[in-house]
Amino acid sequence: MNEFSMSSFRLDGKIALITGATHGIGFAIAKAFHEAGCTIVYNTLSEETLQQGKENYHKEEIPAHGYVCDVTDENSVNELIEKVEKEIGAIDILVNNAGIIKRIPMLEMSVEDFRQVVDVDLNAPFIVSKAVLPSMIKKGSGKIINICSMMSELGRETVSAYAAAKGGLKMLTKNICSEYGEANIQCNGIGPGYIATPQTAPLREKQEDGTRHPFDQFIISKTPAARWGVPEDLMGPAVFLASDASNFVNGHILYVDGGILAYIGKQP
Repeated sequence: MNEFSMSSFRLDGKIALITGATHGIGFAIAKAFHEAGCTIVYNTLSEETLQQGKENYHKEEIPAHGYVCDVTDENSVNELIEKVEKEIGAIDILVNNAGIIKRIPMLEMSVEDFRQVVDVDLNAPFIVSKAVLPSMIKKGSGKIINICSMMSELGRETVSAYAAAKGGLKMLTKNICSEYGEANIQCNGIGPGYIATPQTAPLREKQEDGTRHPFDQFIISKTPAARWGVPEDLMGPAVFLASDASNFVNGHILYVDGGILAYIGKQP
């Protein structure tokens, strides 16, 4: 049995690929990994967003390596992984963070929209994981972290495609664990709760009469912590799942939700 030390949480000498990590949750995880000693690699869809990513990392003084790559395109992903392995080294940690959501009632949602959400949120993690697994198997270690969601467990109006994809991602996480745990590869998920980002800012704005936005009220009432999460709340869980401290944690979804999934809500 290995002796425990706090150095088990360090990521020194490791290389992490975090998909879509130009801002938000992925960017927060990248900052945490960097502080833990990790080399950061990320992808984005276009040269324009790549430039924005470079600026964001420069501001934080993080020497990250950015690439343009569509994670739903297997050929593009394979080319990316080959390039990273040649230019930087084999990937030790993969965070499947890239994702989209389309809030459309099911009867109004086109099949094309449904397929696009599933393609980005479920098929892409399969494609990228498949691309990095051979090198992980070869060296006998690896960490894959899938950014799942509370919608991996719950349904809600207008998010049929997202919930279907994130539920599938939860089960993909468990299956990667089942297939490759013997190779000393750990695949776990993080299920964020409602996180305060620029994208959700309009839902948290005060109303003209000074009251909370109705959706803001709803989230606060359903969260035992009585607040929205922030991207920084995901840093510690991500470092834990990427580090040797979690070497016997596999196939688990760690919900970072302020307790929503444990709570039925306040009595009216």
